[in-house]
Amino acid sequence: MFGLSKKDKSLLLVVAFLTIFAPFILNPFPTDSALAQFNAGYPDLMQRFVIFGIFAIGFNILFGLTGYLSFGHAAFLGVGSYSAVWMFKLLSMNVVPAIVLSVIVAGLFALVIGYVSLRRSGIYFSILTLAFAQMSFNLAYSVLTPITNGETGLQLTLDDPRILGVSSTADGSIPVTSLFGLEMRSTFEMAVGPWAFQFNTGYYLCALILLVAFYLSIRIFSSPFGLMLKAVKSNQQRMNYTGLNTRPYTLAAFVISGMYAGLAGGLMASMDPLAGAERMQWTASGEVVLMTILGGAGTLIGPVLGAGFIKYFENIFSKINDNVLHSWFSFMPDGLEDAMVFIVHPFIGKGWHLTLGILFMLVVIFLPGGLVEGGQRIKGWIQGRNTQKDSASGKTEPAE
Repeated sequence: MFGLSKKDKSLLLVVAFLTIFAPFILNPFPTDSALAQFNAGYPDLMQRFVIFGIFAIGFNILFGLTGYLSFGHAAFLGVGSYSAVWMFKLLSMNVVPAIVLSVIVAGLFALVIGYVSLRRSGIYFSILTLAFAQMSFNLAYSVLTPITNGETGLQLTLDDPRILGVSSTADGSIPVTSLFGLEMRSTFEMAVGPWAFQFNTGYYLCALILLVAFYLSIRIFSSPFGLMLKAVKSNQQRMNYTGLNTRPYTLAAFVISGMYAGLAGGLMASMDPLAGAERMQWTASGEVVLMTILGGAGTLIGPVLGAGFIKYFENIFSKINDNVLHSWFSFMPDGLEDAMVFIVHPFIGKGWHLTLGILFMLVVIFLPGGLVEGGQRIKGWIQGRNTQKDSASGKTEPAE
């Protein structure tokens, strides 16, 4: 199947299942229940899950395979967003040309930055990529204002030409992004008893692209090219001593990783046609590093899990306020209720970073391999218990 091993096929099917049935999986609680606060099955958040999953998959091709830690990948995310919005302004509201242009422009930008940055390795490479990202941010924020619209951000207007489209709709509003007429914001709602599920066109487009991006990453990991990148991570100096020039391989990985980031930026603009310089800040680059490490650097599904984990905390825990806490602890006496709210308050709302930071420390300390290692340990524990049960019941393997 698509040239994949049995293990990789199973992994691809798991990711496909999670993305296709995400509206059900992410809405486990009834709409009117107190725990509905933890539901995450609405279009905007699901789109963020898969878009940042693509971003993290691409970053993992560079960091997970070669060991080169880039602190400037947000530059490619921002470039991809700007490219997509300009395509919407000049050509049409069809998302396909915008996404294609985002990938191409981000790839060319990554080629330039990678050619310079990869002359150094280790911390020097990381600092160079951070410097390029900050220069890109400042250029977008001030110097390139005619192209980026500065701090306001690049937006669509009624004056945009749109050669192959319309500048305004019949009611005088700005057209919405679409896929050959199918609007990205189109959403079908299905009510099943006390549950409500939303199926969004834009989300499923992003999910389909995520599956393609994930499949390509599997092929890269298992290809001779991927094995060469792993060798670079293992001992690049020894490879150089053999006379093998590793720079073309690392540069190719850097460009591919940048194209993934550009794809993510193009999808972000396709779902919400706005591009701002804040997407190129160093904090955005640091976020994808956290996603990859938290999920499991060097693994296939780890970055996707890490992206979903962080975006869930960012969007769910940040919305919990004191009123929600009081409703949760309302069954307690007044004094105890206020005390519980006081204790929990620093960890939710604006303090969600504190909760995420604690969880990140726990994962790094106890699960160096990330969430994937945690899953592997649970699987091993379950298999061990089953083996013990079989032994206790007197079951033995037949002799050969």
